[in-house]
Amino acid sequence: MASYIIKRILYLIPVLFGVTVLVFGIMHLAPGDPAQVILGPKATAESLAKLRAELGLDQPVYKQYIHWITNVLQGDWGRSIQLKREVLPLVLTRFGATVILTIFAALLAVCIGLPAGIVSATKQYSFFDRFAMIAALVGFCLPVFWLGIMLQYVFGLKFGWLPVSGMHSPGQTGFLDMLPYLILPAVALAAEPAAVIARMTRSSILEVIRQDYIRTARAKGLSPRNTIVYHALKNALIPVVTVVGMQIGYLLAGAVLVEMVFSWPGIGTLMVNGIIARDFPLVQGIILIVATSYVLVNLLVDLLYIFLDPRITYK
Repeated sequence: MASYIIKRILYLIPVLFGVTVLVFGIMHLAPGDPAQVILGPKATAESLAKLRAELGLDQPVYKQYIHWITNVLQGDWGRSIQLKREVLPLVLTRFGATVILTIFAALLAVCIGLPAGIVSATKQYSFFDRFAMIAALVGFCLPVFWLGIMLQYVFGLKFGWLPVSGMHSPGQTGFLDMLPYLILPAVALAAEPAAVIARMTRSSILEVIRQDYIRTARAKGLSPRNTIVYHALKNALIPVVTVVGMQIGYLLAGAVLVEMVFSWPGIGTLMVNGIIARDFPLVQGIILIVATSYVLVNLLVDLLYIFLDPRITYK
């Protein structure tokens, strides 16, 4: 397995290189001038030219890329044009808030979707099965920003049970203080992944329980519950784990909208503001961090397959 892990880590290099080229090209080909954004519409041509030279924007795009990627490999991700701060520590600080929201939403999605899918499969065509699949369809179709606004209105404004924006109370930093602020954005973010996990779990369990070894276990007198828990579930989890890993990428991307709606201080709001301000170093640093995280999650999912099914080997 060690050789496989090393190979997968080496495969990250061309993937991340492609990500950097794509992001850098899109950001620099998009219309707009960062110097104009910084200095404003009344800036003179001389001041604009001077600022472009200071930022290196007067160089050809390929030279700008080579300069940027060389500095990135040395740990220097540049300075934010808008915020005048080093990109790497700024992004890592805000990324921590996004990771907290993503992990909480992922756990919530698994805790809802997995049991719902298992019960739906074991009680196929029952009232619960139909209700759960309809609810999953609704959860999958609801736009995350609309759901977030509705949660704010119902649980925040109408009933006043939970705060509707921010991450902490003024002057507080602890997890217990953050928890009420975390609930609504996590629920809004977890709705679609929970629906996908529920439907995938149901389909996978239904496929597994029709296998011969499940019928043999039942013929030996094993209870339906133990048959599902000890025999069917473990083999049915492989496609479910794959879907969960893919949903992590969705959660990181969907966090942008949720963070905007709930004023959550993560990389979502930071990236939107960076795009509006044409802050090249900041946006490139954020996307590089997100892409690296997504690839590492996929690597972790591949390694989990071995523990779920010992028949799988990596050569």
